[in-house]
Amino acid sequence: MQEQTNSSCCGQQTLWKLILMTVLIVFVSIFLILLSRNAWKQYNYVGKSLDQKDKISMTGEGKVVVVPDIAEIRLGLSTENKDVAVAQRENSDKINNVIKKLKEFNVEKEDIQTESYNVYPNYDWRDSGSVLTGYKVDQTVKVKIRNLEKISDVISLIGEFKLNQVGGLTFSVDDEEKIKSEARIIAIEQAKSKAIDLAEAAGVKLGKVVSFYESSANPAYYKDTFGLGGSAESMPEGTTSIEAGSQEITVNVTVEYEIL
Repeated sequence: MQEQTNSSCCGQQTLWKLILMTVLIVFVSIFLILLSRNAWKQYNYVGKSLDQKDKISMTGEGKVVVVPDIAEIRLGLSTENKDVAVAQRENSDKINNVIKKLKEFNVEKEDIQTESYNVYPNYDWRDSGSVLTGYKVDQTVKVKIRNLEKISDVISLIGEFKLNQVGGLTFSVDDEEKIKSEARIIAIEQAKSKAIDLAEAAGVKLGKVVSFYESSANPAYYKDTFGLGGSAESMPEGTTSIEAGSQEITVNVTVEYEIL
């Protein structure tokens, strides 16, 4: 009898232990779920202010007009001959003489770059099939001209060496980032001025800047009225008058301010 009573007590104690363990597991599970949910919320708001404030967003545009100080042009030659070695030699001789002349015009070695060199076979297509008739050698040199008064001299090499692959004359500014910085300051000041006017009209005060976005437009090209080295009438006969003109560099910004 005593053994049955002890066995019954032990069974009840085991049951209560199981119930307590089950409750504890459920409680820990709920706690972990809540902890994970809070951690997810915290991650979701990294970099965000939980206290959302009213804001004013304004745009500004800065423009700076500059005269280009660099010109680039591509000078090339296409040579054909039945013998590939002869075609290569003729092509290289002329291009090497062009490079020599460029250096005489004080164009730096670093500003002369062989942009492409290609050798192609030429075929004559007949009823019986294709027949190899010779080879074509193409070579192009990209030249950066820092002294714009030398552009006409460089262009004169086209006729002197009978270059037949020429193009891509462009103008640019050497330190474009410096000009963009000036335009950026103008754009930011304009956006700030507009935001201040709007805040005064609305009867509120501006706080700190909370976001900033910038975009830049490609420089616009404008022709000037003056040719390089003087007017066309004052230049030597047969020399091409090249106009550098001016470029307009534009920076657009969007600035967002807090409202206090």
